[in-house]
Amino acid sequence: MVNDINDIASLTKESKMASGSSKYIASLSMRITRKHFMAEQGVKLLGFWASSYVYRVIWALKLKGVDYEYIEEDIFNKSPLLLQFNPIHKKVPVLIHGDRVICESYVIVQYIDETWPHCPLLPQHPYERAMARFWADFAETKLLITASIALCARGEEQERAVTQAMEAVEKIEEVVKEKKLFVGESIGYLDICLGWMSYWLPVWEEIGGMQIIDPIKFPATSSWMNTLLHHPVIGDNLPARDAMIEYFQKRSKDISESDWFEGVIRLHLQP
Repeated sequence: MVNDINDIASLTKESKMASGSSKYIASLSMRITRKHFMAEQGVKLLGFWASSYVYRVIWALKLKGVDYEYIEEDIFNKSPLLLQFNPIHKKVPVLIHGDRVICESYVIVQYIDETWPHCPLLPQHPYERAMARFWADFAETKLLITASIALCARGEEQERAVTQAMEAVEKIEEVVKEKKLFVGESIGYLDICLGWMSYWLPVWEEIGGMQIIDPIKFPATSSWMNTLLHHPVIGDNLPARDAMIEYFQKRSKDISESDWFEGVIRLHLQP
């Protein structure tokens, strides 16, 4: 709704310049809608129900006790709002905090931690903060990518992906060894960033008929995953497993049959 005199003047002036172009009017209307959407105070989160990236943000907000409005997005039919708020990557999650828009899950979690500093997620010491960021990036590039390839691949390519994923877990096992959580007794940044391993990864293992997290080989990692799932903030904020199985079964099939999947394998898997 246009309820600002400047909006009305701008709309009138630009409408004349556009010579009645319906496409231009629609674009202008969306900009006005976006302006008033952002002007509303509070926190909003654009997300997708099956995205582990989105749940990182949800967990961070819950741990901080921040009230927010969740807005579900159809990532296969992206809304004009999502495309305007995240024109670079056109992906969820997107956090809107008043007139500020923040994209990318790691960036959002760090923004949340710094904006609401109580119950800190990142360690206080600069070196420990750097290490937390390092291992979060390591898990993303060395484990999440190879595990998702293993979900979609078959035969020798899946075996290679599983092997490389397990090599990454070996490194993570050393980091979490003899610890309940990655840092202390409270859930922190690294627990949130690697939290997908505790729920999404077992789903992928079941669908792909594979095993990446062997409890005997990786007891510390398995124990950490169990601890995380039993934390109320994590355990009470997860998508339904049956729906996850159905979604990722179809999604993995679609990806494996796509023209670009072979390129992904060549890019990310070692020979």
